[in-house]
Amino acid sequence: MDWVRVKSKMLMAVAYNAEWQQLYLKYRPGDVYCYRGVPPSRYEELLAADSKGTYARDHILHSYPYQRIYIADGPEGQARSADQRLG
Repeated sequence: MDWVRVKSKMLMAVAYNAEWQQLYLKYRPGDVYCYRGVPPSRYEELLAADSKGTYARDHILHSYPYQRIYIADGPEGQARSADQRLG
């Protein structure tokens, strides 16, 4: 799975696992969310959208189950997985 950098005020990068139909969105300043059950067409439409953030808000964010999997902790650049932060 490779990250694709995107030009967006909301998103830094996106990645997609076709086998599991999982879409990963990396937000600014670095939190990563995994959206499950996302068909390949949604990923392709997201990449083609003029506004990635608007497309994500309108078609992905509240339409698929998700989990925050990575939390950016702040300016010092330290980050941990969501499970580690909760533990």
